[in-house]
Amino acid sequence: MKGSTVSVPTNAEGDPLPPNSPPPPQDDSIDWSPFDDRPTFELASWAFEKVKTSQENFKELMNILKARNIQRNQDEDDSGFFDGPDDWLKTIDAIEYGETPWTSFTIRYTGPTTNDSPPWQRETYTVYTRDTLAVVRNMLSSADFAKAFDYTPFKEFTGPHRRRWSNLMSGHWAWKQADLIAEDEATHGSMFCPIILGADKTCASIATGNVQFHPVYMSIGNVHNEMRRSHRDAVIPIAFLSIPKAAEAFSKTDEFKVFSKQLYHASLTRILWPLREGMTTPHVMLCPDGHYRKTIFGLGPFIADYPEQVVLSGIVSGWCPKCLSPAYNFDKDGDLNPRFRELSQHLLHSLDHETLWDIYGVAADVMPFTSYFPRADIHECMTPDLLHQMIKGTFKDHLVEWVYDYIHLYYSPAEADRVVADIDARIAAAPSFPGLRRFPQGRNFQQWTGNDSKALMKVFLPAIAGHIPDDIVKCIAAFLDFCYIARRNSHDTTSLGLMEEALARYHALRPIFERLEIRPKGFALPRQHALRHYLYSIRLFGSPNGLCSSITESKHIAAVKVPYRRSSKNGALLQMLKTNSRTSQLSAARVEFGRRGMLNLDAVQASRVEAGIIEDPDDDDDDDDAIGGGPHHRDEDDVEGYDGPRKDANISLSVKPAYTRSPAQLAQEIDEPDFPLLLRRFLHAELYPAVDAQALHVDDLVDFQGRVAVHRSAFATFYAPSEQCGPGGMHREAVRSTPNWRKEHPRYDTVLIQVGADDDPFGGFVVGRVKLFFKFSHDDDLYPCALVQCQRLSMGAEQQRLFISTQSIEHAT
Repeated sequence: MKGSTVSVPTNAEGDPLPPNSPPPPQDDSIDWSPFDDRPTFELASWAFEKVKTSQENFKELMNILKARNIQRNQDEDDSGFFDGPDDWLKTIDAIEYGETPWTSFTIRYTGPTTNDSPPWQRETYTVYTRDTLAVVRNMLSSADFAKAFDYTPFKEFTGPHRRRWSNLMSGHWAWKQADLIAEDEATHGSMFCPIILGADKTCASIATGNVQFHPVYMSIGNVHNEMRRSHRDAVIPIAFLSIPKAAEAFSKTDEFKVFSKQLYHASLTRILWPLREGMTTPHVMLCPDGHYRKTIFGLGPFIADYPEQVVLSGIVSGWCPKCLSPAYNFDKDGDLNPRFRELSQHLLHSLDHETLWDIYGVAADVMPFTSYFPRADIHECMTPDLLHQMIKGTFKDHLVEWVYDYIHLYYSPAEADRVVADIDARIAAAPSFPGLRRFPQGRNFQQWTGNDSKALMKVFLPAIAGHIPDDIVKCIAAFLDFCYIARRNSHDTTSLGLMEEALARYHALRPIFERLEIRPKGFALPRQHALRHYLYSIRLFGSPNGLCSSITESKHIAAVKVPYRRSSKNGALLQMLKTNSRTSQLSAARVEFGRRGMLNLDAVQASRVEAGIIEDPDDDDDDDDAIGGGPHHRDEDDVEGYDGPRKDANISLSVKPAYTRSPAQLAQEIDEPDFPLLLRRFLHAELYPAVDAQALHVDDLVDFQGRVAVHRSAFATFYAPSEQCGPGGMHREAVRSTPNWRKEHPRYDTVLIQVGADDDPFGGFVVGRVKLFFKFSHDDDLYPCALVQCQRLSMGAEQQRLFISTQSIEHAT
């Protein structure tokens, strides 16, 4: 069901095209400019993006090539690539695609000053920014997003009264904005382009003096969530804010704090100002499908952690940026009276500062930047933050710490140490399993990341069971139910109902921490209170895993930390901006060259074709993946999303076998003397399923004289909606079986195996450890198999060896 605005294709002047008109032809000529050829482009990209070489090292590489030319009596100044590092960087700078230059503006305190005024009032603050209109234009025109782009809001139903929310354009907010656009004759038929923003301070180097930067990132809501999580060009750094600093005597004054917030909002207003006209007057934009469309922009979700949300929304710290609930009422049931733009402005004009601060939690000296843009409501745009509210916040900083507080409060010091050691031992005992992080030393290490906390979630409940009251275990289990459902790639009315039930269960059980004096003052915790807004926000903006601060934090690596390490550290920011620009240009060039079909072959094959050594292979079947969007089969990844539609679960062996052996040779190598017999019984059962192969004498079994190919990995693909799944809910896990994992130790993963009837107490499953993956052929049929060790669940049963088809291996769905 599409939205009111139909996003009509137009020509470059904005005139509507007839229905079903093809996009205008694009330049598909083979043109490597500004590079001489494919190898020159690949070398430039390899040196700058992959190796991240310095100019000095690049010069050394060119000198090596010159030395080779001298030995071959060739022109020593002709390296075949670049004259030197300056030529290399100038060529990258000359790329026409994707670059939006960095500019700067300054802001300073404009209040009255005297000779005794603090230094921060006389400081000039510089903000570096890109033209945000040009950034959006580049993102909208990127062919890389062609298969992951929504041109209009939509409502998706998977059954009667069963709506699904996934990407941003599936939510109520985008639909409402589209209605407003359609109601205006001047904008009717325009495409709506939501602007997603994110900001977060980050430390580039603690060792060199706590060097901090405050980047601002931008994405567009038409791009699907999985692209924002995985594609480096779906989220772009658009600005670096100035971080005001003052001596300790001044930094805690109200005047400095207010100025810092006003500087923040003034900077964001200036950064986003180029988009303001396009929020009421359509701009004609080229889209990923090659069509032009009139486009209306709108400020949408803002990705931020709680301290940044406080500044953004102009509230008092400790209050909620989305509703008027006071901190002392966070843990009480009842309606959540929302904040909204018109209410905040009315309060600011009607009440004194003290009343605003104490009764409504409003900081009267700060006007949010959204006040200067049409239809923008900062309170509405504060989105759920899975990383800081759930994973690091409620789970790691609250529940985990409360458990250890209980242990130290109710056990003697010696007993507490023993219990903590036992919990660590249980955590460390987790077996190797796809997607399961192991903690060999327990949870005792210095710096926790979001991924560490996610991994701890999976093993924490069995680790603490028996050491703490059952109601605490149940409370944490209820929260984990809520958390895992919230992290899904898509939601429907059923999953939201499950979330609501889990949250109610968590809130009903949580008072045990208060009764046990672990939280004697209650739960005035903004990050936990934010969980009450999740269901409404999912309906508003779609799945929260596409709007999580883990996205912006991961961008810090490419946009801040790596460029800082590549800089001279002296005037680092300007060098970092240049690195970001060149990275964007190389990435955009690769997309454009891919769109033109210039990257369908690897560099060596392409050169052979060009030289006439081989014919151009027929790659018509690969066109769909030339620009991206195909399945990501990376053997080194244990868990990943699968970019395909929902389908039945299956498991496949790795593409290439490790080696081949005869059954007798393999039996000796893996110390399984019965392997040839097991193989023949398995094959007989496959060929003659009506005969009990286990009861036959060995001479009556099918003979097999072929060879067996051994594989070290298999890949299970199945439907499991989560934050790691693909757009269709499909999930992919690697299962390893190798005697030498990463040249360190054996790894034989555990799996679930279907061996019994579905109606038995355990669904017909047993747990097994894969000792060997292999395949063999018989009469032109291929048999992918596994040799597993398992133990029946009946008490006292000995370990069994099962010779099974890989399709008997199951994963939780």
